[in-house]
Amino acid sequence: MTPNPTPTILFVPGLRDHVEDHWQTHAQKKNPGSLCVSPLEHDKLSRVARVEALQAALAAIDGPVVLAAHSAGVMIVVQWAQKYRRADIVGALLAAPADVESPMPAGYPTVDQLTAAGWTPIPRQPLPFPSIVAASTNDPLCSFARAESFASDWGSRFLDVGAVGHINPPAGFGEWKQGEDLIHEMI
Repeated sequence: MTPNPTPTILFVPGLRDHVEDHWQTHAQKKNPGSLCVSPLEHDKLSRVARVEALQAALAAIDGPVVLAAHSAGVMIVVQWAQKYRRADIVGALLAAPADVESPMPAGYPTVDQLTAAGWTPIPRQPLPFPSIVAASTNDPLCSFARAESFASDWGSRFLDVGAVGHINPPAGFGEWKQGEDLIHEMI
């Protein structure tokens, strides 16, 4: 099979998996040939299972890839990069990282649950591919200062996207044009 010279966009959702009105879902529909990491059937909170699901999705793609991760999907990408290497990752948009080391609002897993499921500590080594951390100044799942610190440690470009919450449907996002533009910037 001949590798595809145009990068495949692979969306990496967070713990809530596929959400119909999420910016990732809208962006995937607008980009023919893009893919999304399949939701888990079992062990939905397992960090290992999520990293392996990302690896399986990547193994099915022939050619260069741009990753577009959101929330805990950011942490999945960062954890994946500690275990696997792939030379043709063109770049990654890491939007609204979820700080799995700090308490989150009600309805989200606790730090103890996340730790038991293997999510901590958050890797802080530089990523082996270009990346952009897009962070909100009022994200309830990650303080702006923590997001900026992650970006610095990962060697990512840091982008302040304003006071836009967690960049998800409860924060008023469906479509997120800026995110789509950032993905295409990496392509």
